[in-house]
Amino acid sequence: MTVPAFTIVTSNAHKAKEVAAFFTGTAMVRHVALEIPELRSDDVAVIAREKARYAYGVLHEPLIVDDTAFAIDALHGFPGPYAAYVLTAIGNQGILRLMAGNADRSAGFTTAIAYADSTGIYDFSGTIRGTITAAPRGSAGFGYDPIFEVEGRTLAEIPLEEKSVISHRARALAAFRDWYAERQNQERTDSKQLRDRRTLL
Repeated sequence: MTVPAFTIVTSNAHKAKEVAAFFTGTAMVRHVALEIPELRSDDVAVIAREKARYAYGVLHEPLIVDDTAFAIDALHGFPGPYAAYVLTAIGNQGILRLMAGNADRSAGFTTAIAYADSTGIYDFSGTIRGTITAAPRGSAGFGYDPIFEVEGRTLAEIPLEEKSVISHRARALAAFRDWYAERQNQERTDSKQLRDRRTLL
């Protein structure tokens, strides 16, 4: 039986590794770093879908892209879908400076994943809530992981195997994986029924 495969389009090698680990035993995941024009929207699902549309137009193969919003309650949802830009511009230390003196440290991540193939574009999302720490902690993970705490540990203190189950990206990936596996099963069933009909003929 042929193992299904798709491509993750991202310039972030850490993210690609997370996704490949998540789909171990389910699908082969190839990594392509493709420059995608910066898209603007307050809705990460809209951004993900448009990124998938662009990437599929270039690569013409089944693929996923994602986009993540990081919303800090005390900062009225900032940086939101501009999380990647803000991380590059001011880093985690900049976020901690903005949070200085704020008692409300609540925050959340939402990741939207968009899958594109010849039949269309499909999106899936996942959210995780936590708090902003007073200082970075942990050496694993990437991005905002060292300053985002969930149940006593930052995402950078959680092993990849565990993070691949609980994170916002993991939740979006789980929704996608369930849909993808069901679709693969349906395609195998349809293919078998077609072969059976041909045998009868």
